[in-house]
Amino acid sequence: MSKKSDHAVSHGISFGSALAIAISWTTHKSLLWAILHGFFSWFYVLYYAVTR
Repeated sequence: MSKKSDHAVSHGISFGSALAIAISWTTHKSLLWAILHGFFSWFYVLYYAVTR
């Protein structure tokens, strides 16, 4: 029997993806960009942090 947190992570999006999607949506207001940045997750979050 697995823990609930293991189950949520394996069946949902990661925190990095959710953060990247939120930052992207706030910045660009575009669903396409949000999906793309969610795919790159932590890479986009770090890029955003360095360039802002």
